[in-house]
Amino acid sequence: MRPGVIRRIRGLSDQALAWLFITPTIVLLLAINIFPLVWTIYLSFTNYRANRPNAPTLWLGTDWYQSILTDPDIWAAMQVTAHFVVWTVLIETVLGFGLAFLIDKKFRGHGLWTTIILLPMMLSPAVVGNFWTFLYQPQIGLFNYVVAFFTGRGASSFQMLGDVTLSPWAIVIVDAWMWTPYVMLICLAGLRSIPDYIYEAAEVDRASNWRQFWSITLPMALPFIMLAVLFRGIENFKMFDMVNLLTGGGPGSTTEVASITLKRAAFESWRTGYSSAFAIILFVTVFGLANIYVKALNRVKSR
Repeated sequence: MRPGVIRRIRGLSDQALAWLFITPTIVLLLAINIFPLVWTIYLSFTNYRANRPNAPTLWLGTDWYQSILTDPDIWAAMQVTAHFVVWTVLIETVLGFGLAFLIDKKFRGHGLWTTIILLPMMLSPAVVGNFWTFLYQPQIGLFNYVVAFFTGRGASSFQMLGDVTLSPWAIVIVDAWMWTPYVMLICLAGLRSIPDYIYEAAEVDRASNWRQFWSITLPMALPFIMLAVLFRGIENFKMFDMVNLLTGGGPGSTTEVASITLKRAAFESWRTGYSSAFAIILFVTVFGLANIYVKALNRVKSR
């Protein structure tokens, strides 16, 4: 570096140096995140189609938004999404906290079992989707034979991915299998952040294990549990890859979550303006719900 440049850098204030280092990051953030968002908002008010980029672009105003919010198919997809989010988050939270509570006891070999439990989370969604598609096969899949062993039903008498009633639960099972370890890690961090002297004081007061759990463990780990719920709720609201790999939204539209509907509108029907409006509606929905939830989380933390 030239001596003149070095002297100029040394003459900069701390604030100017800070801006010098963060400017490339800000520019990259604007290019990758902010500009596409602004461009999507613009397209949501037009009739633009990605497969006809040279066609005249007409300003439609809020027509797409009105069409989406009054479309029964869209509301059906949102109901499917809500069903998926609620059940996956509930199951993953209960199982994740239960596993974290057991592992926190530091029994013999707990490190090995922790590593084994974390394995599903380390796999690619594509691998997990293909793996469970094979397990769900009614003729050769292991899942049907396990269910048949415990229930007495024929292994080929039901199809997890082809049945209207069972297919939503098939996706819930896979997502819970893959992401319960993630919830477990967050809950485990919360449990291990509780100081030991609090339990020692409770033992001096002769508090039972059950009393310690409800009065100490659960309240102090609650912010971490809520944080895990927030992360998994946001991720599952925009879930696409697992549903697309397992069922593709079928049978019929039984498992057609909002992201599948968005993908079909954008890349099969090439309704770019329509899909942009739908994407903005989903973004506002997630942002609004997350904002309300974060306020509740802050209230819990301040107690």
